[in-house]
Amino acid sequence: MNLRHLISLSILLFTGRTYAQEYAPGAGFCIDANSFVGKVIKHTPKFNLPIPDISTGVDINLQWKKYGKREWEQRRRYPTVGIGFAYTNYGIDSVYGRCFSIYPNIEIPLIMGRKVQWTIRVGDGAGFVTRKYSRLKYVDTLNNAIGSTLNDYASFMMDFRYLINDHWHVQTGVNFSHISNAAFHQPNLGINMYGAHIGVKYFPVTSSPTRIVRDLKPLKNRWLGQFRLTMAFNESNAPSGPTYPIYLATAFASKRWISKNKFIAGIDYSYHAQTYSYLKNNNFVPSGTEKRAATNIACFIGNEFLLGRVGFVLQAGYYLRQSFLTQSKVYQKLGGNLYLLQREHGCVKEAYICAFLKTHTSVAELTEFGFGMSF
Repeated sequence: MNLRHLISLSILLFTGRTYAQEYAPGAGFCIDANSFVGKVIKHTPKFNLPIPDISTGVDINLQWKKYGKREWEQRRRYPTVGIGFAYTNYGIDSVYGRCFSIYPNIEIPLIMGRKVQWTIRVGDGAGFVTRKYSRLKYVDTLNNAIGSTLNDYASFMMDFRYLINDHWHVQTGVNFSHISNAAFHQPNLGINMYGAHIGVKYFPVTSSPTRIVRDLKPLKNRWLGQFRLTMAFNESNAPSGPTYPIYLATAFASKRWISKNKFIAGIDYSYHAQTYSYLKNNNFVPSGTEKRAATNIACFIGNEFLLGRVGFVLQAGYYLRQSFLTQSKVYQKLGGNLYLLQREHGCVKEAYICAFLKTHTSVAELTEFGFGMSF
């Protein structure tokens, strides 16, 4: 082997070693642990539970910093995604019990300095509670907030972080959490809690994986016509009462902007079998008009944050016509789409399954599941 071959081999070995170091297995992975204290909010006059003096808990989050393997990661400024596990002791175990939660989440950078960071983290998943409203095995009729063991768990955290080195970060911040079953079982006022936390991040390999930077061309700001069909279930107002279906249909238009969002606007329709049954049994409206009086029609606007094959949707609506059992005129939806089909050309450009939580400010109304298509 001559000197020229030796130099070439050395360059290849060095390049390979550098690549292995930059994209080593586990680069960007971290364990994020926080201890939090909080206070339960009396968010509606119907919330009759005693308010604990203090609530405490622990949140463990397994996170991965995205480095640009997929195009959306670069468009989203290399966010951090994770799977969180939370334990909450509300403070009065005989009434509230405790909550064990698991939830996917995304951390979005607001300010990213060399030593100081400011981020927000949003997540939604499942919460399992140890106490609920009951008149059978154990009596807990005071708990009019939670009617089922399995609930939706939503979490919002804002962190102010100091970077000690490439392996250790410390942080403090504020947080908010919500659990409810979206009226699938009654009662269902839900539990809202705000608080503060302090914690640490540990990166076994590195907190700064080398980013892949491509010359990405902006995506066309196209308009799409879309629809989705979903279904939900609500229990009657009486605990352990019958469960009724809710049928929902949505027609809307979307416009993609800055290659990573979709502005949406359209019409929501819903038919509530529970309201129809209530009206048939009580004769509050003229005979033959019960179905019309059991429907809602609303207009809405919103935004979908695109994360590859996942879309995170925030939506706000206003009722044009309400059913007989009215609520506030304004509602909100929080949810997501999982895309099975995504393409720039063709008749059908998108197909997805979806799930949404519908609320009226701090009180959840329903959780809907279904599918949608875009043209």
